Amino acid sequence: MTTSLKRCGLANVGAALTLALAAAGAARAQGVIYKCTPPNGSTEYTDVYRGSYCKAMELPGLAIPAPPKRQGAPARAGAASTPAAPAATPGDFPRVDGAEQRARDADRRAILEDELKNETQKLAELRKEFNGGEPERRGDERNYAKYQERVAAMRDSISRSEKNVDALKREIANIR
Repeated sequence: MTTSLKRCGLANVGAALTLALAAAGAARAQGVIYKCTPPNGSTEYTDVYRGSYCKAMELPGLAIPAPPKRQGAPARAGAASTPAAPAATPGDFPRVDGAEQRARDADRRAILEDELKNETQKLAELRKEFNGGEPERRGDERNYAKYQERVAAMRDSISRSEKNVDALKREIANIR
């Protein structure tokens, strides 16, 4: 869909949005699409009403209900950039008791510690083979460029392994 819009050369975002919605069959949906133009001048198309700078778009075959009423105090000027509060958990959402969660956390910790041990061992082997930046040349590396490629690949592997070790340590520290 996106490539066909590019090929058609549709520069008007509103026309492209209307065409995309019509093609996807979303024009028959019960939702509302808003065109929001905040004071900074940017334009955003969304299905969430964001205040007085949002206007419901008239799309063919789409019923346009009135914008929702705001509840509570009016939003501050910088409130649009702050993340929304997480939604409340539904009452029928499955819960896990404390003992079960502790058992899961213990299993997770054991798995992560095992991965950390393996990754640390792999890192030690890579560093040993790397030999402080001067690994031994192999017989198939008569060309110095091949040797340099292997050394660069070893550096990348060591760096990746170090990042894995750090990430695993952070993950273990985050377990309750």
